[in-house]
Amino acid sequence: MQVSSPESRPVIACYCATFLKPEMLHIYRQITALKQCVPVVIAQKREQTERYPFEDVQIVPKPATHFLRRFWFRQLRDMPWQISDTELRAFLGVLNRIDAQLLHIYFGQIAVHLLPLICAWKNPSIVSFHGADVTVDMNKPAYRQATQQMLEAVKLVLVRSESLRRAVADLGCDPEKIKIQRTGIPLEEFPFRERSFVAAATEWRFVQAGRLIEKKGLPVTLRAFAAFLGKYPKATLTIAGEGPMLGEFQTLAHELKIAGNVSFKGFISQEELRDIYYQSHIFLHPSQTGRDGNQEGIPNSMLEAMASGLPVFATQHGGIPEVIENGVSGVLVPERDHEELARALLNAAQDPVFLSRIARRGAEVVRKNFDLRAQAQRLEDFYLRTISNGD
Repeated sequence: MQVSSPESRPVIACYCATFLKPEMLHIYRQITALKQCVPVVIAQKREQTERYPFEDVQIVPKPATHFLRRFWFRQLRDMPWQISDTELRAFLGVLNRIDAQLLHIYFGQIAVHLLPLICAWKNPSIVSFHGADVTVDMNKPAYRQATQQMLEAVKLVLVRSESLRRAVADLGCDPEKIKIQRTGIPLEEFPFRERSFVAAATEWRFVQAGRLIEKKGLPVTLRAFAAFLGKYPKATLTIAGEGPMLGEFQTLAHELKIAGNVSFKGFISQEELRDIYYQSHIFLHPSQTGRDGNQEGIPNSMLEAMASGLPVFATQHGGIPEVIENGVSGVLVPERDHEELARALLNAAQDPVFLSRIARRGAEVVRKNFDLRAQAQRLEDFYLRTISNGD
């Protein structure tokens, strides 16, 4: 569906509580890739303005009583907080002022907070789930019930993987309402480059990128890498990202006596990360289910690495098997099994032909299924269809 003039394009209100946290590049890419619709961001806080420039951001500040209200709901009543009547009026005022025809709320738990707005606004709302927002706190009856009410109220539910589709359906959502909206990768920024795995035989370079939290499986990475170093002592591991478990992972690296071969880079720019990808030979991402139920959808860093030509060694977890077929487009091992990961890495180090083959196939999968332009067009089709059905 093509739109003839800018004036005829519908306004889509894109709600992010914070626009944007450092790790939310995928949301920025998605919003800025829209062509048939006019995105207007609504947020309660703005960060990273130089990293994520965007002209039309409407800020609805949190009221002075916000933290008290949040404490009352979460700590005293053990249930998710929801916006106050004052906030509701402010949000409705913004939506009316920008003449929005649809509200897209990013992250399921955020949509629960906005349930009064979803119910009060005259136009349709949709929500997108990304991973942890499907599973965390769903063992608490009040959280589960509020999520079910939100799922009933929205017109459409977008998820990034089949595994998330199943998880949302298990919460009681109408399966017809759930649609797959894949993460989009700007393929032109990650052109495929063949690595020389034969030349790597004496100095293997591994990389993992992501937030330093439990579900990323960094202890598995570090222990597997320690075993790999037993045979290839010149190997190096670069870990890009920041998070609350940095100190714990650094301590483990020292305990394993591999700290001299491991580099914690912190949060780095896309350009720096891309350079590291092209300098590396293997990408690691042994994701695991967190103790709070936190799971991956499909990791964005993994898709970027695959597009660039890095063979990926990951786990049978969340949406990862929807991208990687074991032994064909990457390697999958069981969750939390550093011995199996080390064994897979040591075997692959002896087979450069195998590494080249899974690297090429992995890049093909990303090109076919995760192109940003195609995914943005698919998203706009969802928008336009929902608006049309809402009239």
